[in-house]
Amino acid sequence: QVQLVESGGGLVQAGGSLKLSCAASGTTFKTYAVGWFLQAPGKERSFVAAISWSGSDTYYNDFVKGRFTISRDNAKNTVYLEMNDLKPEDTGVYYCGGKRDSGATYSDSSLYYVWGQGTPVTVSS
Repeated sequence: QVQLVESGGGLVQAGGSLKLSCAASGTTFKTYAVGWFLQAPGKERSFVAAISWSGSDTYYNDFVKGRFTISRDNAKNTVYLEMNDLKPEDTGVYYCGGKRDSGATYSDSSLYYVWGQGTPVTVSS
């Protein structure tokens, strides 16, 4: 069974950078698509970025395109989210979610059934 653990969150000034990691246990992780989702204070979880099982396909929310990059290293069972030019609106808890990659919609959080505990990100203005 796959389990996910996020890390790399913290406090950063606007314009700064952070790199989040989503480390997985379980040999089937290589068949999973992984998505990053943001839960801002008082708001529902929203899609940030996703990557297919092979890493060949990536998807982004328009708000983060050009600023965030999702990648994965299946040899290390880890997915990364590199975040640049951070804005106060990027503040919240970032969760990574996993699901068997069927080529279906990657931005729908309800399709993911494995979740990490989240890592908080605070961007000060």
